[in-house]
Amino acid sequence: MAEETPGTTWYDHAAAADQARAAEAEHVTQRALFARVMFLVGVTCGFTAAGAFIGKDFTGGWMIGAWVIALVLVIASAFLKRPSGMLGMTLLFGVGLFLGMAVGPVLTMYVESGSAQVLWQAAGATGLFIAGFGAWGYATRRDLAPLARIAFWALLGLIGFGIVMIFVNIPGGRLIYAIFGLAIFAVWTMFDFQRLRRASTGNAAVPIALGIFLDVFNVFLFFLQILGGGGR
Repeated sequence: MAEETPGTTWYDHAAAADQARAAEAEHVTQRALFARVMFLVGVTCGFTAAGAFIGKDFTGGWMIGAWVIALVLVIASAFLKRPSGMLGMTLLFGVGLFLGMAVGPVLTMYVESGSAQVLWQAAGATGLFIAGFGAWGYATRRDLAPLARIAFWALLGLIGFGIVMIFVNIPGGRLIYAIFGLAIFAVWTMFDFQRLRRASTGNAAVPIALGIFLDVFNVFLFFLQILGGGGR
């Protein structure tokens, strides 16, 4: 019979065993949630690709309409009471589809102009960006919520800057816009992956997947603008 360490009892050993089992169960749950979220993000990206093909010949009015519908779906997802249900996934995939339609003509422009390699370069850079900052956010113990709030206000400022550029020609403005956009979404990417690590139920899968997908989508557009020469 194994000797007990001085100062410990069978109750201490049982409690330690229960804690170990609880930690293992939590680890399994987190892995399952991580896999589900990444699966949903991948499927949503597939809908975006399909939307880009459907909307490749869209003109200005159709593009604006697709942007508006996507925005409405994002807002609807934020107010959904049961985000993990079929309706939540439908809204998620709808966001991907209509955002794809909105950018379809832009992607087609790159292909038809012989610059298709820029799309692959932007996609590769996006993958490395999301993987790097996502891993940091998933691993860090620092609470990133305060940074995320700052990033939110910074994003509003960036949107305002983008509106100004519509009416005012700012030298290097598009490059500045893209670089600051990447900085903002670096924070959002870290925050969303931290949300993923801290989530404890499957109900969080769809909202977190939507957040990460929007990170991927926007980062891709920023890299496309940089690598494509400032958005030709």
